[in-house]
Parts: sequence; C-alpha cells; structure tokens
Amino acid sequence: MVFNSRHLPLQRFLVSFIFASFFVVAGPIQAGVAEKKTLGFVVTDWNTAMYETLFMDECPEGPTPGNYEIWEASVTPEVRRSYPLMLFTKLRHINNRGRNGVNVCDDPVSFDDPPLKIVEGKYAYGIDLDGNADGTATPKTCEHKNFTSLNGAPGIDNQMYRLMGCVEAWKSYGHIENNANSHRLSSGLGMILIEVTNVDDTANDDSVQVGFYRGIGSYNLDSSGKVLPYASYGIDHEDGLPRYGDIVSGKIVDGVLKTDSADVHLPFFGNYQYMNQVFRDMQLHMELPLDGKPVTGSVAGYYGVDQFYSYVRGMLSTFPNRHKFSCPSIYVAAHQLADGHPDPETGDCTTLSSAFKFDAVAAFINHPEQEERIAGSGQTSP
Repeated sequence: MVFNSRHLPLQRFLVSFIFASFFVVAGPIQAGVAEKKTLGFVVTDWNTAMYETLFMDECPEGPTPGNYEIWEASVTPEVRRSYPLMLFTKLRHINNRGRNGVNVCDDPVSFDDPPLKIVEGKYAYGIDLDGNADGTATPKTCEHKNFTSLNGAPGIDNQMYRLMGCVEAWKSYGHIENNANSHRLSSGLGMILIEVTNVDDTANDDSVQVGFYRGIGSYNLDSSGKVLPYASYGIDHEDGLPRYGDIVSGKIVDGVLKTDSADVHLPFFGNYQYMNQVFRDMQLHMELPLDGKPVTGSVAGYYGVDQFYSYVRGMLSTFPNRHKFSCPSIYVAAHQLADGHPDPETGDCTTLSSAFKFDAVAAFINHPEQEERIAGSGQTSP
C-alpha cells in the first residue's frame, strides 16, 4: 500500500498500534515473571486433636470425675442436704472447699483432689516435635512417654491429649469446645486469620510466607449459619500496626501448606474466656482450597502450662459444676506431664506438647493501608 500525505494520520496510528501491541504481548513473555499470589483464610472451628475410640479404650480407668462429683464425695449426705438449694450458694461451697475455705481454683494446691485420670492408649494425633522417638530428655524437653500416629509413625508428642483425653466434656461430643466454637461464630471474637503470600504455585512452592492475625467484626454467614467463602475481613490493629501478625516461612507440597517451626501468637475466645495464645515451636499443616470449599488443617506445638491453667481456672470459676474436671487435679497433672522448655533454674518443664485441628474457608484479608485506600476511594472491599 502506498500512502500519500492525506493518509499520514492513519499511517501513524497503524504504526503506533502495532508497536504498542508488540510490547503489551511480548513484554511479559520476555520478562518471564509470573505474578505472585496471596491466599487468605478465616478459621471457623478450632479443637484439641483427640483420638477417640468407641468404648473409650484410651481411658482404661474411665472418665475423670468432675468438680461437683468430687465435692459431693467429700461431704456426707446430711451435709449436702443441709446446704440451701439456691444454685449460687451451693456453687460457692463447691469452689471454696480448700483448707480454711480457700477457693481451690485460686489456690489449687490447697486441697488434694483425686488424681486426674489420663490417657493410657498408644495412639494420638500430632507430630514428632522434639525429633526424639524414644521420649528421653533433650536440651529442650523433659522425659515423657511418646505416642504412635495412626499411620504407625513413632515418636508422636502430644501431652495435651494425655492430659485432657479422659475429660468427657473436652471430647468432640462434649460441650466445652463446641461451646467455644459457637461463641466465636456468633460474636466474631477471637477470630483467627491466616494469610499466605509470595505464592508462585498453589500445588508446589518451596518458599512462601504465612501471617497470622486477629480478625475484627463478625463472621459472614449464609442463611444456614455457615461461614461464607471469599468474604472480606479487617485485622485488629493500633496506629497502623497489627496487634497480632507473626510471619513464618513455609512451603507448599502437593497442595498442602507446611510452615517452619516458629513461636506464634494466636487470639482465642471461648467459654467467656479471652487469651493471647502463645505456641512455642509451632508447625501448621493445611490443605489449600479447591473452588472455595472449606479446608482442614492442623497445628502442633508447645502450649504453656500456666497459659492453659488460666483458661481452666476461668471456666471453673464461672461454672464450677459443669465442666467435669477440677482445678487441683488439672493443675497437678499438667505440671507432671509438661514436657517442653525446661525452666533454666528449676529444670521443670513449662509447656505441653499439643496438637489442634481446625477448619477454615477462603477469605480476603484487608490490612490497615488497604482499608484506608478503600475508604478514600469510596469503593467497597473485594
């Protein structure tokens, strides 16, 4: 084609279009850099990992007695009948049964309760946290009995299960953790958000970053009360900085996210108790989602004895007759079974090896700077 001066504008347009198209198409191919992905999740359920048999074979002595049963066994029928029938009057006597009327949850060594019945079974959920299959002491652990995983792997560390596995109220069919999950779902308190960044491939990626945050607001639920996938959540922050926000390295192997061992802070709310949970040497394993479907995951690590007893004490101080365990028996057994992080002065271990299971759905996580941009633009979050 021959152009004359009348066709000059058209010629310039065609040259510019071809030139621009070349760089739009060829530029990214030449660079060869794939866009990094970010994945967000909101945790919907959180439970202690309990291996439970049909007839409670893991607890050959049966379930541990509760606070109320222990109190009843400590007094005569005449004494029990002499107390007023008013609920809160009787509850005060149940709690204040220590020596000289001391509250047994405030001073758990003030009264000798029957020993806690603990798990004697062979199998448990969890992982080998200390790298020592025979349970002997290491520089970071005390001597303890190990479990075997359900697939036959030895050296499983899970003293939290040994401690609480014979407490009926703590089992999957018990009310304690079911109540806690229900309280979080209805209030939005203690909401855990997980964010995976620097993702090249959701099937296999040898280097990703995993952040843990506390969500604010309420869960986004459908008409049946289930958490909706791909809803947006803000994170709890002050002066632009997250109150939570530990970042851990990890990788994705065959569609499963695995984090390196690290100390991580996680929020918690349940049974009217708030906690800043600290997990020592925590590792997370989580399936990555397909089409927004719910995913399952697990967390293993060391959980502070004092931290755990604070939760127990708070529950029994509020409802001493409901939870099927007692403060003194839990306090004594928890310190006896502790297997992690010896105190440098006493040598006594201060943490319990633990395992937890959780469910989550995909979510958008809005950071403070993103929320400011959205608010300034008048747009809604994704």
